[in-house]
Amino acid sequence: MEQKKRGSFIFTSESVTEGHPDKICDKISDSILDAFLVQDKYSRVAVESMVTTGLVAIAGEVTSEGTNMNFPDLIRGVIKDIGYDDSCMGFDYKSCGVIVAVGKQSPDISMGVSRGKEEEQGAGDQGLMFGYASSETPDFMPAPIYYAHKITRRLAEVRKNKTLKFIRPDGKSQVSMLYENSKPVKITSIVLSTQHTEDVANSHLKDALVSEVIEKVIPLELIDRDTKMYINPTGRFVIGGPQGDTGLTGRKIIVDTYGGMGRHGGGAFSGKDPSKVDRSGSYMARFIAKNVVGSGLAERCEVQIAYAIGVAEPVSIMANTFGTGVYDDEIISQAIGRVFDLRPYGIVKALDLLRPIYAKTCNYGHFGRPDEDFIWEKLLKAQELKDEVLGLNKVKSFVQKQ
Repeated sequence: MEQKKRGSFIFTSESVTEGHPDKICDKISDSILDAFLVQDKYSRVAVESMVTTGLVAIAGEVTSEGTNMNFPDLIRGVIKDIGYDDSCMGFDYKSCGVIVAVGKQSPDISMGVSRGKEEEQGAGDQGLMFGYASSETPDFMPAPIYYAHKITRRLAEVRKNKTLKFIRPDGKSQVSMLYENSKPVKITSIVLSTQHTEDVANSHLKDALVSEVIEKVIPLELIDRDTKMYINPTGRFVIGGPQGDTGLTGRKIIVDTYGGMGRHGGGAFSGKDPSKVDRSGSYMARFIAKNVVGSGLAERCEVQIAYAIGVAEPVSIMANTFGTGVYDDEIISQAIGRVFDLRPYGIVKALDLLRPIYAKTCNYGHFGRPDEDFIWEKLLKAQELKDEVLGLNKVKSFVQKQ
């Protein structure tokens, strides 16, 4: 099937650093989840965080056996690790207040999720989840978010190793990519903003960020003299982090996923244990989409899975290859249902999700990162999926000939 030509267009994606207020909240929520999973891998956790000037507040529901949690110490440790370790930044782990309002999971929800055998575990909520993959980058991610994350990761690196001593934890990047016939051709603009100390000159900051951050991670062939660079475009970014903006868990879901190139079902990930299909279903959808593209069945693939609360099997499965599929999307969708166990139990087992791996997922995207713990990034089902598609296509061809 020939891919439909789309002409030229520019697509933009953003990334944020771990010191961004919303990302502080994601890290706190996921660190709490990990701490419970260490003590009881079957813990049910749904914890939200909020940060503002001098204050952290957490609220949510937890059901866990034999666990003991020192929330304030855990939270302060997370804030310290991120880099807010001095009161001159307007927010620091030593002086911030901590409010905790955590109760138990609703028994009505627990009844629907936990009833019967473990294999019959129902979905923790209704909802629709999307996964996406593209062959345009080595990690099967869309190019704009792929390079935006590279910039923010590098920004954090030069802050932590003191290459650029004037950088503080809060920061953002944005990459605009020109596509021609659905292929990324060049970067038309880069926006990079970072919190900084008061004494650094703006000209020095701009030169250093271009040479030590952008030029270190962006291939030269993607930039030309027409590429626009906007470095701290307001001219000053001293007040940042929770002092500058209130942060909330789950407010950077597009940064967490595909930068807007692939759709998002709406449910945030951080602070939720894998019985919540908002998280585990999205990880599985990415796993499937990546294996579709990795098997050579398509250049791009988006997978949707939908669930009803308390019901194990998904109510729908759909694959969309945007005209790049070697075989019909209908056949690929059927093969997905045969190859992958999409019950919550099957997802947790296949991706080994009852582990304390979540604190490291929440920065620089949950997808497109070749971490050994992120099984959803592995091409473990590519050949099996390809074989199933070939078999189904033969059956379809035989039936059509009759």
